[in-house]
Amino acid sequence: MKKLQVAVIGSGYLGRFHAQKYASHPEVELVAVVDTNQTRAAELASETGANPLSDYRDVYTKVQAASVVVPTPLHYSVAKDLLEHGIHVLLEKPMTITVEEGSQLIALAHEHNLVLQIGHLERFNPAYLAVEKTVKDPLFIESHRLNSFQERGTEVDVILDIMIHDIDIILNLVDDEVKRIHAVGIPVISSMIDIANARLEFKNGCVVNVTASRISDKSMRKIRIFQHDAYISIDFAAQGVSIYKKIEEDGKIPYIVSEQLQIEPGDSLEEEIKSFLTAVRTNRKPSVPGEAGIRALKVALEITNQLKRTTQGIVG
Repeated sequence: MKKLQVAVIGSGYLGRFHAQKYASHPEVELVAVVDTNQTRAAELASETGANPLSDYRDVYTKVQAASVVVPTPLHYSVAKDLLEHGIHVLLEKPMTITVEEGSQLIALAHEHNLVLQIGHLERFNPAYLAVEKTVKDPLFIESHRLNSFQERGTEVDVILDIMIHDIDIILNLVDDEVKRIHAVGIPVISSMIDIANARLEFKNGCVVNVTASRISDKSMRKIRIFQHDAYISIDFAAQGVSIYKKIEEDGKIPYIVSEQLQIEPGDSLEEEIKSFLTAVRTNRKPSVPGEAGIRALKVALEITNQLKRTTQGIVG
């Protein structure tokens, strides 16, 4: 099988991991790593055996697919140019800054019959994959995603930076329309919202409580799901799952049994990239298409806009 020629646009923290995964894949030739910081591009190129480039437009005739791992405000312009030149795109989350930009990228991908996959990494977490089919008609979901402060990612608020991971998971599990959102949040270290909580009410009655912080002293990535027949706890960081079920037997008081799922540890980014490459080779819809990315983006932007309205004078 001829190797798929790939580039990574952006050689920062996440771009480095993308490049490493492609470089180690037996069916891929990592042709180039691209960054306006030529020193950083050269270092990553040396590590992965790729060519260092400073202008992503130089890959147009050299590759069939690319990961776009640049700062969020540049997602649209870079992905748009690649799609217009016939290149399949794995685009880091959040897919764009606006819904209009995201819609244009989806239209371009369809027009050129190209794969546009959005980098919602937790979809490929083995803990989530182990219970995805077990979740049925959830009634209440609670999620916490807490990180310590880091400068990378602060070009957007905490909702677009990290909460959007959980928004995507929740929308995939509930699969219904959000009818009401109540949100609170404040900036603490950066000029944008650094800690936020949102209550999402779905048309089918499911209620979701989502908390995200990038100023915590401890890390946490957990979702708890309550449904008619079970309570399911997913720990994305530890890749662990606990399931609690009520057992009813004739003549006995109902009781709870618990189960800790045995999960084979996995590399979520490696699985995400494998999924992207499979979609490219088979010309099939990716696991996390642009439509999923824009669905999460719409909810995230509504939370952000609500917070901007309620924190006037604090957030510019």
